[in-house]
Formats: sequence, C-alpha cells, structure tokens
Amino acid sequence: MNQLPFPIRLPNLTQRQLMNFKLLLRTILLVLILLLLVIMGMNNRQTVSLSLPPILPNTQKMPAAIMYFAFFAVGVLSGTLLVAGKKGGASSKSKAQK
Repeated sequence: MNQLPFPIRLPNLTQRQLMNFKLLLRTILLVLILLLLVIMGMNNRQTVSLSLPPILPNTQKMPAAIMYFAFFAVGVLSGTLLVAGKKGGASSKSKAQK
C-alpha cells in the first residue's frame, strides 16, 4: 500500500457523534424559534407603533408580525456576524499554540 507524504489524522467516533449531536441540537433550536415566530405572526395582527427618535424621526405604524420578523432578522444577522468573527480569531490562536 502506498504511503502518503503527510500524516492523516482522522477524528475518532466520539468526536463525530458529538459534532452531529451539536448540529442536530442547533437545527432543532432554529426550527423552534421559527415556529415561535410563525405563531406570533398568526396571533398578533393588530397594528403597533414603534418610536426610535435617534434612528427613526417618525413613529412607524405597522402590523406586529412584521416587527417581530424584523427584530428576528436583525438578531440572526448580528448573531451570524458574532459567530463568524470568532472563527478567525480562534484559528489563529490554535495555530500559535501548536
């Protein structure tokens, strides 16, 4: 059998199972949050007003469901940016420690 010029390190089975469990848990959590968003949108059809004087000069009046969706979208985007920022810093630290 041919030998490779570089070592291959395969993760053991417990690491793979742990990563699959984490992925499953994150997926279930995201689905539950989306379900909560749908339930709020279906049950809150009344118009509400939003006042943010430093950012929005006028009071915004729209259905509550649209505001819930907007707040959720802002939260997802900011969470994505925070998680993406951690990956770059973590990889450079782990390389320096090796």
